[in-house]
Amino acid sequence: MASRSSANFFDLASGDILDIPQTPRALPRMMTVPGIISDGCRSNDGDSDSMSSAFHERKIIVANMLPLHAQRDTTAEKWCFSLDEDSLLLQLKDGFSPETEVIYVGSLNVDVEPSEQEEVTQRLLEEFKCVPTFVPCEIQEMFYHGFCKQQLWPLFHYMLPMCPDHADRFDRQLWQAYVSANKIFADKVMEVVNPEDDYIWVQDYHLMVLPTFLRKRYHRVKLGFFLHSPFPSSEIYRTLPVRDEILKGLLNCDLIGFHTFDYARHFLSCCSRMLGLDYESKRGHIGLDYFGRTVYIKILPVGIHMGRLESVLNLSSTFAKAKEVQEQFKGKKVILGVDDMDIFKGISLKLLAFEHLLQHQEDLPGKLVLVQIVNPARSSGKDVQEAKRETYLTAERINQIYGTSDYEPVILIDRPVARYEKTAYYAVAECCIVNAVRDGMNLVPYKYIVCRQGSPGMDKAMGIKADSPRTSMLVVSEFIGCSPSLSGAIRVNPWDIEAVAEALNVAITMSNSEKELRHEKHYRYVSSHDVAYWAHSFMQDLERACQDHYSKRCWGIGLGLGFRVIALSPSFRKLSVDHIVSSYRRTQRRAIFLDYDGTVVPQSSMVKAPSAEVISLLNALSNERKNTVYIVSGRGRTSLCEWLAPCERLGIAAEHGYFIRDCKTSEWDHLDSDLEWKEIAEPVMQLYTEATDGSFIESKESALVWHHYDADPDFGSCQAKELLDHLESVLANEPAVVKRGQHIVEVKPQGVTKGLVAAKVLSMMVESGKQPDFVMCIGDDRSDEDMFESILSTISSPSVTAAPDIFACTVGQKPSNAKYYLDDTADVLKLLGGLANASNPKPIDTAQFQLSFGSVI
Repeated sequence: MASRSSANFFDLASGDILDIPQTPRALPRMMTVPGIISDGCRSNDGDSDSMSSAFHERKIIVANMLPLHAQRDTTAEKWCFSLDEDSLLLQLKDGFSPETEVIYVGSLNVDVEPSEQEEVTQRLLEEFKCVPTFVPCEIQEMFYHGFCKQQLWPLFHYMLPMCPDHADRFDRQLWQAYVSANKIFADKVMEVVNPEDDYIWVQDYHLMVLPTFLRKRYHRVKLGFFLHSPFPSSEIYRTLPVRDEILKGLLNCDLIGFHTFDYARHFLSCCSRMLGLDYESKRGHIGLDYFGRTVYIKILPVGIHMGRLESVLNLSSTFAKAKEVQEQFKGKKVILGVDDMDIFKGISLKLLAFEHLLQHQEDLPGKLVLVQIVNPARSSGKDVQEAKRETYLTAERINQIYGTSDYEPVILIDRPVARYEKTAYYAVAECCIVNAVRDGMNLVPYKYIVCRQGSPGMDKAMGIKADSPRTSMLVVSEFIGCSPSLSGAIRVNPWDIEAVAEALNVAITMSNSEKELRHEKHYRYVSSHDVAYWAHSFMQDLERACQDHYSKRCWGIGLGLGFRVIALSPSFRKLSVDHIVSSYRRTQRRAIFLDYDGTVVPQSSMVKAPSAEVISLLNALSNERKNTVYIVSGRGRTSLCEWLAPCERLGIAAEHGYFIRDCKTSEWDHLDSDLEWKEIAEPVMQLYTEATDGSFIESKESALVWHHYDADPDFGSCQAKELLDHLESVLANEPAVVKRGQHIVEVKPQGVTKGLVAAKVLSMMVESGKQPDFVMCIGDDRSDEDMFESILSTISSPSVTAAPDIFACTVGQKPSNAKYYLDDTADVLKLLGGLANASNPKPIDTAQFQLSFGSVI
């Protein structure tokens, strides 16, 4: 039975509460060629290789909220809009060339009546290049305040719904609203996008399944995503009931960005554990191979807008406020905290650490002040109220114990604070502490560094000499995104009150010379890695990730949220039974090579012996006098001999070709090879087996294989890599090779490959005057790629006078050296059944055969 989580998108949008009104009419297309406007209806570009006739550089930024301020003028009864200069979405434009046109798609922070929506849409598009997504109120409430804030945001910040007091249980209605809202956003993007030229950049966790809608509509869409929150470890993320759907949604992007390597590592671990995907570094860029597409991973923290901050720093109001604050705290050292009021910012933990510092450093009371600016809470609920209550109680207790009539150690500023006022506090504070227990990025330390650098006007206002060295000190939690980029900061565990107190003491007592060095290092990084650098770097990598979009054929598979795009070579196609049977019938000397596991026997089958039907097929093909048929497998010859005993004329190559025989009555031929290296390799493998739960050693006559399929995916992969290096080191002077495969590390004699089997058989046929005019090779794993390569090189040799019909075929739609593919073992049996029926004379009863294979033919 299909799971509910894999249902079709449109099934999710069923029900009265998810009835989404249609957009009044489609938005006009952007003008891409002077005088020509493309219409609003486009055909799916799924298999089209056509490119647009003219390139027009555009970036489409998609986010939950548009970078706009909106206000209703009740007197004139019309809407007033203005740009939000503090919005990251607006600031990132600095990273693009001046010729780039930027279109924004997102919601407004106000409700617009349906009768006004069309007019507002046209106005915003013309005046601000903004496309509003009008999500119905009931869906918006469940989408944003429900699923985003009650499910995703707590989970991504490591809060599990262990009990109702701390997080809400999963609610599928909220999930349905999330999907429906993402669909509305995707529809708006489709109205304005030119999929051949435009780059789409989706922002943050509100829109994580939107990429699937876009990829389904436009297979070659150029799509990037940046996550501005933490991505939790796999143990946390895997508790989400819709984990697969969201993960696959992100994998429909070309580039996925994270603030830190930790977040990226957690994402990659989820891909490995849940989807079996491996990643590798490709010329310095981390890439995931996903059905022939490479999904790249970007690691770069966002920066601040230097110009915007410096302009505020140079306001006369900022000068006046800085002078006022400086005078207010004259003779005292100021520690500054600027945080939102929520349970993850660690404000109460910060106050406890400050209290501990005053308690154990008797000379500090009266000389040290903690100014805590509290930004308005972004969400509501009892947890926020509890955090606020605890903060006030702690601050009140500290002030009662250590305060005097003219000294207040903790100053809470819990009101909207103007930007110029915050900037003034940044400039005056000798130390800034960010003590969050979990935060995606947090730009407060960056802003503090720039404000401490000052400006000529600020220096004059504060009475600082222009050539005076600049100092600053940072105490930052190790659990926030900006922490790795601030190597000169004192990193702390916010839960360790004593350690945080000690860090604050070190920060305020550190010598000025060291403060100068730390500040200089930080300012150099912050000023050079601003928001423009971040946006430019991300878009540069997105362009690189999309550069081979039109070099492959693309088609979509999967239903609903399981949709993904297969991207393969243009010459790669499914092998038609009719096509190969036609060639089979007109040829006289045929060579057929078949892998065993995953080809004629399903890889997932617990019973590895071939079925009666498979035996009948192999007999049908091998008994045909025009055919030379071989099973080429990595399995040992004892098992293969037992399983394939009924096939008298079938050739068998066991252990990747180390042992080979032409038929059941012939003797085994094997390579002459020194196997003494096994005595060296086996103890090493045994060592790793004992240390890796779930692993085991398979001992073959010519090889040793270490399996870690049942081990922990991350640990098993790590151990396999280490074992590979260890074995290569100890076997450096031995006639053996070490190879790593899917969940295995194998040691075997040099020169033993399946490709050698194919080359040997084909060469013998040519030398005996029976040059093949038909060659078929089918396999499913990496070792079979050697056969595909070998067949092509052998057939192209000068000794082959006429090129045969070649059918190299891999099982599964994936990148391969083969020209053809079949979906699964059932397809392979169907193909072999077609060839068996085409054999003349037929060795088995056709009616009986068709009856047996009716389900696959």
